[in-house]
Amino acid sequence: MSTNSVLTIVDLDSPGAPPHELDSFGGVIVAVSSGDSIPAGSVADAWAHQASFTIGASFAIGETDTDDSRLVRVDSVDETLEQIRKTVSANPAAAQICDDVLRANLPGTGTRQGLTTESLAYSTLQAGPEFARWLAAKGRCARHEQDDAVLLDRVDDTVTITFNRPDRHNAFSNALRAGLIDGLQTVLADESITSVVFTGNGRSFCSGGDLVEFGLLTDPADAHLARTRHSPALLLDAVRERLGARFRVDIHGAVLGSGLEMAAYCGTVVARPDTVFGLPELGLGLIPGAGGTVSIPRRVGRWRTGYLAMSGRRIDAQTARAWGLVDRVVEVS
Repeated sequence: MSTNSVLTIVDLDSPGAPPHELDSFGGVIVAVSSGDSIPAGSVADAWAHQASFTIGASFAIGETDTDDSRLVRVDSVDETLEQIRKTVSANPAAAQICDDVLRANLPGTGTRQGLTTESLAYSTLQAGPEFARWLAAKGRCARHEQDDAVLLDRVDDTVTITFNRPDRHNAFSNALRAGLIDGLQTVLADESITSVVFTGNGRSFCSGGDLVEFGLLTDPADAHLARTRHSPALLLDAVRERLGARFRVDIHGAVLGSGLEMAAYCGTVVARPDTVFGLPELGLGLIPGAGGTVSIPRRVGRWRTGYLAMSGRRIDAQTARAWGLVDRVVEVS
């Protein structure tokens, strides 16, 4: 085991003493496994459960994956650990708070409760030095204005909601947020609508938050109220609860940050083979803030969600399918 003030690395081949509950307050814990599986009931198993996530080497030819959502297979353990060290050391407060929120939003946590926890943590980081440093380097702030940022189309009992900002890979702005909220409220108000398709025009479904708009809300308390009182996540979850698998999101291209967070709420997630997924928020000194600490763990567990956030790495559509983040990968002719 190696430890610094923020990051602890645990070798599951020789983990030493079992973990204590308080270990999770010592910072981010990354476990490393060289085996094909983690023996149930072992000290290694206890550490894998306690860790933020576990990484292991990619499978050799002929080996198959397991359903252990605590484990992420990577091409190079050493290179991955180095990337995690860089990400965590650059924004240690964001990394530890992200870990705290993922642990707090346990399986079964209600959407409103989870969003509140996430947003309060996000607001804390908005008032902190890590985000301030990124914001100072970013420069210009400007609001995106567009009347047709989100398109609504109905054919019979099916509504299609389409992000319509293709020149910016549908970067999620206040205009897109307002349009999406209007569309989802329309669906919820009309019981004759029995299926919904959610998608995006252009090269990407949604490349994440519009970074140009970051910094427009200077009061973290006001920002928290805006996120929780005007939340697409609550409405996405309500539509999924009503329609189930008939609430489908068709995704492609860059599905990053808030784009991934929102897509994960939908009942059926269909991706094109070119789709890439990631959570880049830690690089800004923030955590996922569009409900992703609720929606993504519901699909892949807190461990793989933590890996996406703390490594800064992206995964492809086939990996997302294997994890359960995507339900189908479909070629488009």
